[in-house]
Amino acid sequence: VQLVESGGGLVQPGGSLRLSCAASGFTFSRYDMSWHRRTPGKERELVATITRTGRSTHYSDSVKGRFTISRDNAKNTVYLQMNSLKPEDTAVYYCNAILYEYDYWGQGTQVTVSS
Repeated sequence: VQLVESGGGLVQPGGSLRLSCAASGFTFSRYDMSWHRRTPGKERELVATITRTGRSTHYSDSVKGRFTISRDNAKNTVYLQMNSLKPEDTAVYYCNAILYEYDYWGQGTQVTVSS
């Protein structure tokens, strides 16, 4: 089982990034997917979730209206489009796949928002 995040980097405030998470080793289309983030000294935060069909999504209040989660089950990939980025969005972003007791995590990708 692998989840590999990519797309992180350094961006100026107000800019955009698109994170990708490529999945392998399990039946991706059966799993709900989510993005989380962690900043040193803070608890991990659930950023966005998407159901296995992609029909339902949920966002934390801190990113609602700025971030969009999506998935392509044909490509076994989940995305996080991040617009209007703020310095407080700086964190390591992780993708997560969950189905009952099966719970998989990627290694994370760093996003830094700074001028």
